[in-house]
Amino acid sequence: MNDATMNLINEVNSLENEIWSLAHKIWDLSELSLEEQESSALEAKYLAGNGFAISNHGIGGLDFAWIATWGSGKPVIGITVEFDALPGLGNEISAMKMPRKDGNLNGHGCGHNLIGNGAICAAVALKNYLEKNNINATLKVFGCPAEELITGKNFMARAGAFDDLDACLHWHPLNKTMAINVNTSAISNLRVEFFGKTSHSGLAPWAGRSAAHAAEIFVHGVNAMREHLIPEARVQYLVETSGSAVNVVSDYAKINIIYRGPKVENVMKQVTWINDIAKGAALMTQTTSKVTDLAGCYDILPNQAMADRVMKYLNQCGAPQWTSEEQEFAKQMQKSEGYEELGLSSVITPDPKGIAIGGASDVGDISYITPTMGVAIACWPLGFAPHTWAATSCNGMSIGKKGMMRAAEILALVGLDLITDAEFLAAAKVEFLERTGGKPYQSLCQSDVPPLAAEHLHQVDTHDAVHYL
Repeated sequence: MNDATMNLINEVNSLENEIWSLAHKIWDLSELSLEEQESSALEAKYLAGNGFAISNHGIGGLDFAWIATWGSGKPVIGITVEFDALPGLGNEISAMKMPRKDGNLNGHGCGHNLIGNGAICAAVALKNYLEKNNINATLKVFGCPAEELITGKNFMARAGAFDDLDACLHWHPLNKTMAINVNTSAISNLRVEFFGKTSHSGLAPWAGRSAAHAAEIFVHGVNAMREHLIPEARVQYLVETSGSAVNVVSDYAKINIIYRGPKVENVMKQVTWINDIAKGAALMTQTTSKVTDLAGCYDILPNQAMADRVMKYLNQCGAPQWTSEEQEFAKQMQKSEGYEELGLSSVITPDPKGIAIGGASDVGDISYITPTMGVAIACWPLGFAPHTWAATSCNGMSIGKKGMMRAAEILALVGLDLITDAEFLAAAKVEFLERTGGKPYQSLCQSDVPPLAAEHLHQVDTHDAVHYL
């Protein structure tokens, strides 16, 4: 490693104690999507205390979104922060599935306490390095709420948050270490509602019109649709409400449905079909229907130029190395779930080279606005996926801490190269234009304000307004 690389790594490592303290506070809070008031405020406060100007509070219609900016001029490099937890994944820091002693049922089963603070660590370290070396550039850190609901970066993108970026970086904990050089699915999340008429199911069923029947016909139509979908597509639904009593004709039903496709064009086409199925189900049952577009995000575009640079620094820095106690902790987790007892990965996984995967992320919207790349760092035992109790446990202890700090190093190093290596940044931009065909970004989100955010705020205003003050 050259002197610049070592100096920047030292800047990252000098922040370890304070960054881990902040990450663990976010782990303790484990605030759900659209409720990240304290987590958002803590991370914005830390950035403000380290020379970043905080602005654009509430951008995209999201109360706890913000943009932190330092520096001036070009290039403008972005790093994304997430901070929402998941319901039902609150786990004690234990090798066994065990509820948290403090009673919090929520947990950081996707590692957003690490994602946010690893990104912040990279940004502050990079800013400190640029200041000491009199290098001009602009750094932007984006506080992005509600990633778990796909209701964050996409609405911020619609509001223009990322329009002036030259490139953007992100990271994610996983059970392996590699560049996130993958192509995710594009996605649309819809709410389908049916409105009927109540009546007594025995005495006068003919006087009612069943929303439950409309829901049945709708999901049957969706299942009939499956036969005609391309192999890469996925559609899942959940009937959330279909009635409240068997002897009352249901006057209301609600279905949450997600469609995943390889590209935005495919998603838009099939969402039109889903709308038609809802209309047909309403016609067949003499009910009425309403379809609400809750959220939609693009697929993540690969960028080989940026992935090559991520892999370069991963190979230089290496995967996290684990103590015998950490490996034994991981093996106990694997044993408890019936997985092969392989412990934690301590090797670099080869670049996936843009392989298509079935997951989705609102990072996809950013990747259609500016060249974007991420890094995954092993923070969980092999075999365990995100959104598991084991991930929650690891994200609150030394295993997660080591992964977070390695991610901060890689993000800072790639960020510095984007600023100081003009040929590298130009190559990333050329590839971005080739992959997008120069087509301008157009949001999939149909509302200026996320419907889930608007509804959540209304509930809080009605029941707990103090929470938002």
